[in-house]
Amino acid sequence: MNKLRWAMDGGFWDLDISTPVTLEGEARAVPGHPLPLGVSRGTKLSRPKQTDFFQRFMFAPFLPSYSYSPASRSHSFNLQRCLAIPLSQDWFSMLQGQFNLHKFVSSFRKRRTLLQSSDSQSSSLIPAICACLRDKSLYALGIYSELSLTPQDTLVLSSDANGNDDTPPRRKAVLHHEFPDHNLTLEAASPSLFLDKSGNYWDVPLSLALDLASIPSSSGASYHFCMRHIAGLPKLFEGGDENHGKTIPATLLPGITLRHAISFKKNLEIWRSEAKKLKMVQPFDIFLSTPHVSASGIIGAVMTASHGDNSVASEVDDSQSTAAGFSYRSHALKSAVHADLFSSVSFMAQHGSFQKWFLDLTRFHVRLNFPSGRTFLSGATQLAHDFVNSQQPTNKALEAICPSATVSLQQQIVGPFSFRVDSGVIVGLNKQTNWYAHAHDPVFAIEYALQVLGSAKAIAWYSPKHREFMVELRFFET
Repeated sequence: MNKLRWAMDGGFWDLDISTPVTLEGEARAVPGHPLPLGVSRGTKLSRPKQTDFFQRFMFAPFLPSYSYSPASRSHSFNLQRCLAIPLSQDWFSMLQGQFNLHKFVSSFRKRRTLLQSSDSQSSSLIPAICACLRDKSLYALGIYSELSLTPQDTLVLSSDANGNDDTPPRRKAVLHHEFPDHNLTLEAASPSLFLDKSGNYWDVPLSLALDLASIPSSSGASYHFCMRHIAGLPKLFEGGDENHGKTIPATLLPGITLRHAISFKKNLEIWRSEAKKLKMVQPFDIFLSTPHVSASGIIGAVMTASHGDNSVASEVDDSQSTAAGFSYRSHALKSAVHADLFSSVSFMAQHGSFQKWFLDLTRFHVRLNFPSGRTFLSGATQLAHDFVNSQQPTNKALEAICPSATVSLQQQIVGPFSFRVDSGVIVGLNKQTNWYAHAHDPVFAIEYALQVLGSAKAIAWYSPKHREFMVELRFFET
């Protein structure tokens, strides 16, 4: 199973990502703002189901998470717990609660300092603790319900709210339908949370989406259609009524957007080990049990049509990856159409069969993305012209042909434990025409393979840029 839904063309699709800033534990990447692979979601359960799994089978009384809000300049170290309510064989509900431990400790320390300064007796600490626990902003409560309508249809309803009176409750309804060769998703969320490439979270008052995608395959053609309607002006998450000088991404402004892409993928197996595995020893992960070297490539085209304020504002938004291709705008109709080519090349190598207890798994994965075919061809044409005329190539032409890169490295530590780092890589030229490269938005993780489930793992990851930490459960990541 694919690690990401349409990971190759992640710059065009608002992929799901994991985040600890809400009880739901989920947000979307702003369209046109691709995020590193490590932040994006793999194949896994919903956050309430993850919490229930950790409680039932891993004896974890609480599920921890940490986040920092630049808008409110506040830290949050939360503990989550849930209560399953099995209503019937086809209807499953769950209550989920969250306690902000960091805020409680900070509040208690302030009260204790005041008590000490007023020469109060130590017996007054218990009332102080009770007074802190009465703070409603320490708590968040949510309800999650999943109803199986038919073998092919699943309806998911969720709602959560915290004790902060300034924060509106979050509600979402999602309908999944499985066709023989396609997946259809209908979603309505109010508000809907988005994350831009600068690390800012935005709350969209109302978001309606339709997503139709062919089932991912190892090779061959695939296509994807997405329609999203946004109503209301986005606000900075936990920023109150102000955006604190942040510019709203153009693709989040009110309007309707349609995207359609078709792509062709080819996998190439360079080498695969035929060595026999250890007898009577089950690999810690059956999908990571064969050393190999492989490569893959994808090429496709994407077309985006927008109507509303999002089409007008995107004209001056240089972050639009599709703006470099064919573009047509009508100011009178407040509409725009973009079309472009994209491609991606990946290389993966694995050493070890993940059966032994020490140093039996080393994995390396690198992906090169070319998000705009027109930009690449324009830069290549300019370089050819400069070469023929014996001229010095310009920095702009050289940067136009440079792809964006994502690198992932995983190394077994001991037994089912492994260390992993995912990071974007930025390559460019400075004013002295010297090449430079640096890591962008790295994510560090410790993974624990759940051997009894074949291919599942518990992950504890931390993002230094976003200052976020989560513990998650994921399945079938390869």
